[in-house]
Amino acid sequence: MGELIPLFPLGRPLFPGVVLPLQIFEPRYRRLMRDLMSLPEQDDRRFFGVVAIRQGWEVERVAPAAALYDIGCAARLRRVQPQPDGGFRIVTVGGERFRLLDVVVGEDPPYLQAEVEWLADEEAAEEAAGDAEAVTDGPGADIPPTDDVAASVARGSLGVLARGVGNLFTRYVAEVAALGAGTHGDGAEAAVRLAAAADDPTALSWLVASSALLTTEDRQALLAESATRRRLAAESRLLRRELTLLQTLGAVPAPLQQFSSPMTVN
Repeated sequence: MGELIPLFPLGRPLFPGVVLPLQIFEPRYRRLMRDLMSLPEQDDRRFFGVVAIRQGWEVERVAPAAALYDIGCAARLRRVQPQPDGGFRIVTVGGERFRLLDVVVGEDPPYLQAEVEWLADEEAAEEAAGDAEAVTDGPGADIPPTDDVAASVARGSLGVLARGVGNLFTRYVAEVAALGAGTHGDGAEAAVRLAAAADDPTALSWLVASSALLTTEDRQALLAESATRRRLAAESRLLRRELTLLQTLGAVPAPLQQFSSPMTVN
């Protein structure tokens, strides 16, 4: 059995550390906000799970587990502003990732709930193991490296990879801005956020995942990746692909979802 948490399906995934503002007006989610606000402000349970919708908008009308992606992210409440009409304006920040085990549909509470298992990041194990290729392929490869050497190589190679992705993302933002398409947030905002994440490979990886104009499938694959090194490597490939498309087509490829019926924020 996993942990039971409130669930909030959206059209795109949420990533750890990423700010997500929402306007809450639907009755079931107003109830969710009231339930969360009834908890003490420092309570760790003041959050809900965000999962991206795989198909359709009315999740309850189909098999919910089939309509949703299986990897989501906790949205932790940071600010709540009640509105005169009974709705709420809220600001959340992405927290821990989880795997969806089952979806519970009921009348009380009226919003979806999910049974989930929390996903751990692999940073500690990855750093302890070191970068196997870098350690074993160079001179003296037959000499077993100490843990300190392996960890040092791992940190160094991760930094090189992060700088490469940062440079690619800078080029990508400039290309998109030149075409007038914009990223998620304008180019100036993306540049500020990139500078803030420059010394944190994990934060950089989530920034790229949330800001680049990628398909939901691409974003989900990045959200599901538990190791920063592999996530950055995937983003390097994706950014090179997107830069090639931008330069070849002279336009930003529009995700197919843009041509489907519009959805509400909740």
